[in-house]
Amino acid sequence: MRTCCTAVLIALAACLVLAPELALADPFVDELKIGVLWHDVPGLWSGFQAEPNSADINIEALLSPSVAFLGGTIRPAIGGSISTVGATSDGYLDARWQYETPSGIFFGLGLGAAIHNGQLKLEDWDRKALGSRVLFHIPAEIGYRFDAHNSLSAYFEHMSNAYTVSPNEGMDRLGVRYGYRF
Repeated sequence: MRTCCTAVLIALAACLVLAPELALADPFVDELKIGVLWHDVPGLWSGFQAEPNSADINIEALLSPSVAFLGGTIRPAIGGSISTVGATSDGYLDARWQYETPSGIFFGLGLGAAIHNGQLKLEDWDRKALGSRVLFHIPAEIGYRFDAHNSLSAYFEHMSNAYTVSPNEGMDRLGVRYGYRF
């Protein structure tokens, strides 16, 4: 299963590398984001750290179809966070609401699903027991848009099974991302 999830993440990364050409040909991709996230941050939503410290790579595409909602827009987001030390990696698909102020500051919240290559039950004390292969994915972001194309943001993501099965140790990541809007 880990090989399958790793192959999916590699395919996703390859698609995102090719996305600028796709976005220029067809405005399907609205924005690409790439960042570095601290893996399994302790003391946040999941509460504790079990997996090794690492700098995970996060890659995401915000897609163009959107719906206006509460002064912002809701659009699909597809992405993944890849562990650099062989710990839990994931790919996700979210509905993302984003609100942008005239000053360039923006806020984003999302809800979606993630699939991961971590352990389900407690087998290895250096890995989180996530209980289910498919988890809820809840991201939050605050950032600044420098111009029509470039942004920098602080990004948080939480994954868990929301106590639908046991165990439910959950995992949090926190970091910074650069965004390029087409």
